[in-house]
Amino acid sequence: MSAPSVSSDNHNNSFPKMPTIKFTKLFINGHFVDSISGRTFETIDPRTEEVIARVSEGDREDIDVAVAAAREAFDRGPWPRMAASERAKIMMKWADLIDENIEEVAALDTMDAGKLYHLNKFGEIPAAANLLRYYAGAADKIHGQVLKVNGNFHAYTLMEPIGVVGHIIPWNAPSHSFFIKVSPSLAAGCTMVLKPAEQTPLSALFYAHLAKLAGIPDGVVNVVPGFGPTAGAAISSHMEIDAVSFTGSVEVGREVMQAAARSNLKPVSLELGGKSPLIIFDDADIDQAVELAIMGIMFNKGEICVGTSRVYVQEGIYDEFEKKSVEKVKAWVVGDPFDPKSQQGPQASNDQFKKILSYIEHGKKEGAKLLTGGNRVGDKGCYIEPTIFSNVKEDMVIAQEEIFGPVMALMKFKTIEEAIKSANNTKYGLAAGIMTNNLDTSNTMSRSIRAGIIWINCHLVAGSEVPFGGYKMSGFGRDLGMEALHKYLQIKSVVTPIRNSPWI
Repeated sequence: MSAPSVSSDNHNNSFPKMPTIKFTKLFINGHFVDSISGRTFETIDPRTEEVIARVSEGDREDIDVAVAAAREAFDRGPWPRMAASERAKIMMKWADLIDENIEEVAALDTMDAGKLYHLNKFGEIPAAANLLRYYAGAADKIHGQVLKVNGNFHAYTLMEPIGVVGHIIPWNAPSHSFFIKVSPSLAAGCTMVLKPAEQTPLSALFYAHLAKLAGIPDGVVNVVPGFGPTAGAAISSHMEIDAVSFTGSVEVGREVMQAAARSNLKPVSLELGGKSPLIIFDDADIDQAVELAIMGIMFNKGEICVGTSRVYVQEGIYDEFEKKSVEKVKAWVVGDPFDPKSQQGPQASNDQFKKILSYIEHGKKEGAKLLTGGNRVGDKGCYIEPTIFSNVKEDMVIAQEEIFGPVMALMKFKTIEEAIKSANNTKYGLAAGIMTNNLDTSNTMSRSIRAGIIWINCHLVAGSEVPFGGYKMSGFGRDLGMEALHKYLQIKSVVTPIRNSPWI
């Protein structure tokens, strides 16, 4: 396993040029402004644990100003009243501007979150721009129904924008999370206040700048960096916010729901944690299974809510699977995320780095067998070796709690009934994977596992069109697909008398 190159002097000519940090203030009503308090906070480069920039710290008072701007833009501004096709043109322009600035914003997410630069540039950020395009295409296809009612009446439904929306997004996928929330709510005609994670505010502020250039009217998109207990809590409890969409932990999700209930009973959509199983049957292609299992948990250094953190392998191929998995992980390249040879960068923050290492220690103490990894890489930055445990028991902490890091818990099973029981033995229900060449097995498993998305002989495949969300404590509501658009709309029924009609 290679030692990471974490030099910040960019001596390697194959590395992209480090961008100048241009936007560090709150974006409210179409302008970058200081916070009312004047306070700022540091955003840290996890490659070096050095300060990238100081960012204005939004607080409750700043949220009030942002919400007032969004409310004015919704109640009296052009965005909800604009022809849907015109909204679509502006959204398309915003997407084009992202493409034009992709190298700069990709570098921001690499610096701020430790994400691989080449995956940002060629994967996550193009997907984010395409989310805008997908929902731009949906903007003029929002319509209600004509209803047949008893008597001399005509009835129909209208699909109306819900109003001012509060978005609270996580740090593990800053760009994609931004547009998962913003795109459908824009298409619906809503205005919004978005709080990026305090660990990763830079790309969100850059996107706000591009929104202004694209022609998004002032007050429609407001971006307020800050902390959860202050800015996030203010969004959740605000009487003038009509709906909240949150992605993050179960614990904070509960607080968001409580605040929404205590204030104006605003609807809430939650995408929370996961402890996703990957079930590999004897008849699976073992090399493909190893590839998907490793990628499923090591992708984005394990900071992914649908990561295959629990891998169940049928006993007939278990030994071979374990051997090949360990060999592959030992060759995994941990290094500077700007280096195109790196397969894994640093964890997004020192807090997350310490949390993952503490879970690894839990696994050791509880008797799981450490097959490979488990240590810090280098002496600078938040780098962790990709880690595999075997001899994991269902009740162990590493099998039950979301680690959100490059740590796989490897387990063995005999029968399909046992696999179903183990897969569902979790408080979460976000995703699951199945590896088999038997159609009956895949059908039975996909209908038996309580999770929001099931991947069969593939993993991490999710496009703009595929609804995404969880069962159980992984939350409720759906991002992506047309289902996401609908949560930012309200149905209004209209009934009118029909007089002297030749038919009813």
